Amino acid sequence: MIFRDLVTISMGNLWRMKLRTFLTVSGVVIAIAAFVAMLSFGAGMQKNINTQFDELGLFSTMLVYPQRLDADTITAEPRPLNDSALSEIAKIPGIIYAYPYSDFIVTVIFSDSQYQTKAQALPEEAVQTKLYSQVVAGESRLSDSLKYALVTEEFLSLTGLESPDSVIGKQIIVSAKASSVDSGLINIINNEDWNIRERLEKIHFDSLLNSDYRSNIVRREANDAIKRFMDGYLLAQVTYSDTLTISGVLEERRGGRLRSEPIIIPVSTAKYFKENGAGTEPTDILASFQNGSFFFMPESAPDDYYPQITLVIENDILHKNVSDSVKTLGFRTFSYAEQFEKIQQFFIYFDMGLGLIGIIALITASLGIVNTMVMSIVERRKEIGILKSLGADENYIRYLFLAESAVIGSVGAILGIIFGWVISRVASLIVKTYMEKEGIDVMELFDMPLWLIISAFFIGLLVSLLAGYFPSSRAARIDPVMALRNE
Repeated sequence: MIFRDLVTISMGNLWRMKLRTFLTVSGVVIAIAAFVAMLSFGAGMQKNINTQFDELGLFSTMLVYPQRLDADTITAEPRPLNDSALSEIAKIPGIIYAYPYSDFIVTVIFSDSQYQTKAQALPEEAVQTKLYSQVVAGESRLSDSLKYALVTEEFLSLTGLESPDSVIGKQIIVSAKASSVDSGLINIINNEDWNIRERLEKIHFDSLLNSDYRSNIVRREANDAIKRFMDGYLLAQVTYSDTLTISGVLEERRGGRLRSEPIIIPVSTAKYFKENGAGTEPTDILASFQNGSFFFMPESAPDDYYPQITLVIENDILHKNVSDSVKTLGFRTFSYAEQFEKIQQFFIYFDMGLGLIGIIALITASLGIVNTMVMSIVERRKEIGILKSLGADENYIRYLFLAESAVIGSVGAILGIIFGWVISRVASLIVKTYMEKEGIDVMELFDMPLWLIISAFFIGLLVSLLAGYFPSSRAARIDPVMALRNE
């Protein structure tokens, strides 16, 4: 009852000072609107990241890499990330799937046109995860037996197509070239530019007793033999092909740790290509030298080396436990869940910075409340004296003026929240229009969660009460006799 009377009297007093009240409330409205709009931007950005992490299944994804070779490495050479390592990692408790990243250069024939691009091999289980479920057409499906393949939006750009549905069910011929060691060895001897009689005539046999001359001859012949070998190895290439059916088009993901190549093929097709040669890329040739498979038959070659392995982890398993187990095997990890925690910490500081700017604006507005209350006390000294003479104590007078401050803060906070929402909507519309014009994926950069609305209201109310505390205490200490005598 008393609370309702205080509010009624306070609103009546403020209504009598319409212009002053309007200006004071306007200051609170602007401050709260700025506070809401800025934190709305931070909340929107955070929501976008949360959504992307959840849609891609990054909260249950971990990447494994070979250990870096540096001064702090315990072993002389990092352990290779190969098939045997993949098998060990997959046995760690809490891991659902473990699959490697394997890519190579391919030639694709589609609609009577030929393109050179990159292909990536994935097991059938991998495309069932959230990471590869973001399709723009068709379905996310790979099959070794049915020869299904996936393409990304980058493949559409490569072929000049605009409609993703136009490629669903179409066939592509994927080809990879492999080099032959035998052709390199044959080219050392059967080379048109190489004649053994001419080579022998150039050798001064009486100078062979000189060690420097012998070394020069050996180096010259060895370099020439290597050159002829590489010419034969790189030029005498065999093409291996496989016909696949496009089952779906994935959203494009360029760069980053979770990159997707334009074409995703079944593991069986990738094995078919790799079993027939080391490939023509310099990196493939170096890798074959490194793992000892260059001069060996495919059935006796060691495992492939992978640049990374992707792990899909159960939701209720701590990433730290899995990460520690992987590190024990001699590898390093990258956990998106752990990175998300760091991102959350960043947004805490980011929101604090934005909120601080809004608080400064609100403190500035609170000075207007102080000024309004002080002026009101000066103008209403007689009213205060009469109230005290009728029995009103200091607490009643204090509550009366605090109620006026609370009304200013509440009305300003409510209008400020509405105004801040309008500002965020207008800003969002402008940004979305710009994104559409520039061809950027449209996203919502602003969000108005419930916690922001509640926080803005109570912060506006609290600051107003703090601003009105000094004037209300000053009004409560007014001597009624002196107030009535002065009048």
